[in-house]
Amino acid sequence: MRIDLHTHSRVSDGTDTPTSLVLKASQAGLDVIALTDHDSFGGVLEAQEAGRRIGVKVIAGIEISTQHAGRSVHLLGYGCNPLDRALNEELGRIRVGRTERLPGMVQALVDSGLDITIDDVFDAAGGAPAVGRPHVADALVAKGYVPDRDAAFRDWLAEGRPGYVHRYACPLETAIDLVHAAGGAAVLAHPWGRGNRDILPAPYIESLLRDHGLEGIEVDHPDHDDDTRSLLFEMGGRLGLIRTGSSDYHGLGKKNNPLGANLTRPSALKDLQARIRQRGGVA
Repeated sequence: MRIDLHTHSRVSDGTDTPTSLVLKASQAGLDVIALTDHDSFGGVLEAQEAGRRIGVKVIAGIEISTQHAGRSVHLLGYGCNPLDRALNEELGRIRVGRTERLPGMVQALVDSGLDITIDDVFDAAGGAPAVGRPHVADALVAKGYVPDRDAAFRDWLAEGRPGYVHRYACPLETAIDLVHAAGGAAVLAHPWGRGNRDILPAPYIESLLRDHGLEGIEVDHPDHDDDTRSLLFEMGGRLGLIRTGSSDYHGLGKKNNPLGANLTRPSALKDLQARIRQRGGVA
């Protein structure tokens, strides 16, 4: 069984529709995927319906924008009730934070000499409910300022670059509790990638397990090198955390993250589904 538990559609910053994503997952030989769009469940029902037709199991997921120690941390939630009121209210606040910073980002880019408008960004987003930096990056690509998203982030949009503007993100501990209250299981996304190892050390991850019931960590991910994967796998085993693997697929949005690039072991999926059922969610 081939399992990829971290994928994105056009509902957030991927480039495929939910249906197209599931079809491509089938073509890639995947049996199970989780749709984990940023801060929105908007594509889950379409993806699950496509999965039933195509023969791919689609787990309802989400990737929540959180913060810890002033830095961005992403949390994966699996099996949550997508209609849960408290979780959706918080997701709404996060999406508003994304949208509200867009004018500031655009103005900063204009001040840096680029010809870009807020309409360019929303055109690039194509109606996605979670509009954010990747869509600003797409607008810069469309304008010919950069060749791809990676270059846009490197040169203009990453923290410390001319177009970066801070935004609201949910405290990590609060997000874990909200996922659990919605019946889901919580897994730290790429915890030691993107320079986050210093703010998510092993003792802190252990405290998230002890005090908030964190279920797992994403070990096999494109942002983790082999040594990091080995260390995370050992730590997760010692703590009793579920250890997952995934592609973090974004379609054309991330060139080096093809579907199935990293996989979750069937035994880990079984453990994750058991935790979801214990929380009252849908596995």
